[in-house]
Amino acid sequence: MGRRPQRDVQLILWAATGAALGAIVGSYVATLVLRWPRGIGASAGRSHCDGCAQALGPAELVPILSYLVLRGRCRRCATAIDLRQPAIEAAAAAIGLVAFLVAPGPQGLLAAAFGWVLLTLAMLDLGHFWLPDRLTGLLAAGGLIAGVAGWTPPPLPARLLGGLIGYGVLAGLAWLYRRLRGREGLGAGDAKLLGAIGLWTGWAALPFVLLGASAAGLIAAGLGALAGRRIDGATPLPFGTCLAAAAWPAWVFAVLR
Repeated sequence: MGRRPQRDVQLILWAATGAALGAIVGSYVATLVLRWPRGIGASAGRSHCDGCAQALGPAELVPILSYLVLRGRCRRCATAIDLRQPAIEAAAAAIGLVAFLVAPGPQGLLAAAFGWVLLTLAMLDLGHFWLPDRLTGLLAAGGLIAGVAGWTPPPLPARLLGGLIGYGVLAGLAWLYRRLRGREGLGAGDAKLLGAIGLWTGWAALPFVLLGASAAGLIAAGLGALAGRRIDGATPLPFGTCLAAAAWPAWVFAVLR
């Protein structure tokens, strides 16, 4: 009887560690998402208010809590803080919490890292229809290294096949759409992203990733229509965001279960 409470306490500590680490990583991810599209590096100088340009103090840089205490505004000039900052921090914290709950220890950290890179790509695609090759390449390299080292299933051959099939399916669909419709339908970044995802999940999970991403896209389009947006065949959709949202739970719960 004494071991069960001890395991529960350890699991709670792992989950808290994952959430705290995720919030810290999320603060960096949010800075990257907000700065990179403007041509500013995430490490370029101290964090500052976009309104008054004053450098932020340590008490203003606590993930999530600072936003809540400041009520979403700069304490000097009352400029609204971009809502994406706490939203990304909270999402990264949730990724860390779930990852360490599912697999406490090194495997949980690997799962969290996979989720954090996907979160970054998802937010960049959502806001700017941009999937940077550097981040997609980092994701692909991580999948290959994990496969070579044997840190988690699936085995390396399944990962390599997943990378080829993932890229090939969307690249082929993009080529076919362009030939039939005379315009772009899927970006090259989407194909590269699914290829990188395949290097993590292996080929067998790709149908579930595509199904989940397609469902997410349909839901997003439906919500947009309900909100009064015009939705047609030419309406751009951040499909990379949908792929990222579907890939992480598919890998965590299928591979690490």
